[in-house]
Amino acid sequence: MGENVGQRVASERKLAGLSQRALAARASYSLSMVKAVEQGREPASPGFISAVARVLRITPEQLTGAPYDDGRPLSDAVNELSVLLTEGRYARAEEPGTLAQLEADLFAAQQLYRRDRTRQTIEVLPGIIRRLHGAVREMAGDSKAHAYTLLTAAYVLAEWSARRTGHLLLTLPALDLADTYAPMADDTNWAAFSILARARVLTHYGESEVAGQLIESAISSADESRRGLILGGYSHLAGAVNEARKLNYSAAADHIEAAREMAGRTGETDDYMTAFGPLNVDIHQHAIEMEAGDPNRAAIEGAKLTYPDDAPPTRIAHHWQDNARAWLMSGKPDKALVALNKARLAAPQQTRLHPSVRETVHGIAAAQRRQSEGLVGFASWLGTSL
Repeated sequence: MGENVGQRVASERKLAGLSQRALAARASYSLSMVKAVEQGREPASPGFISAVARVLRITPEQLTGAPYDDGRPLSDAVNELSVLLTEGRYARAEEPGTLAQLEADLFAAQQLYRRDRTRQTIEVLPGIIRRLHGAVREMAGDSKAHAYTLLTAAYVLAEWSARRTGHLLLTLPALDLADTYAPMADDTNWAAFSILARARVLTHYGESEVAGQLIESAISSADESRRGLILGGYSHLAGAVNEARKLNYSAAADHIEAAREMAGRTGETDDYMTAFGPLNVDIHQHAIEMEAGDPNRAAIEGAKLTYPDDAPPTRIAHHWQDNARAWLMSGKPDKALVALNKARLAAPQQTRLHPSVRETVHGIAAAQRRQSEGLVGFASWLGTSL
């Protein structure tokens, strides 16, 4: 079987000279959980991975093995984005064309991301960003301010794309650049969304305290306008995830209820690429139930989720990835595999690139007395061995 998170945890723990009991105490998880993860009987949650990585003074990616590819190497696209982000404020500008065309091209890139075409998003973003640098250098007045809004939004999209594909080191310069240009933008909400993206990265690395402070600052900056409600509601969802990673179920549930109230007033929307609305609140509720509450309840209730045909495929896939892990934690590996196949159907690229999917597959293999053809086929498609 290919190496999984549990095996990497055991190896890194031994290199650090820690016993299982010492690692459990320092990571604030039970000894039984550490043993179960190392033995492959329990899938490692993102919260567990980030907590253990901090104790061991390594990155979460050293435990998950990310980044992966989606069947074709991402290196060419990622290299071009890396060059652009390294250039930073000194980015080589290109002829911008009209502001209307730039806005349309950025919107098209955002839709690629939303439709599970992250590779393609990364491929087109550098050219768009270089043209936007040309726009802010050539334009003046309101046009210049709007170009700065688009530039901020483009760097936020670069951060999201890097994070989704597991290239976490690229998220930091992207966020710094978004923060640099946000004060010149004509839409101040993008500054808050850049702050929220930074908070999510901090949550990933287990720095929940600073993440919580950033999330609260975004919540406090939201007003009662519809866009303000979207910002506030999305911020509460980020807060719910951050609290669930700390296993603070009560605080996570409070954020969910606040988001639910706001979603009732906004309805479904994809403004600011949030996919915010009642459906996303439900998805987050199941996620925090699995992470910090009752996984069996998360599995059963999550399996009942209903959604329209035009629901964002990446959000739906993420839900089924979580639901698969909940079923596995509930001792139902066959149902976990069913949920993984739903995730694959909804958003195959995202499913192939997400670390939790590999962890769940290895967990199913450990739980099944005899590996099914369906699991072997899924693992082969994923690019991992059993």
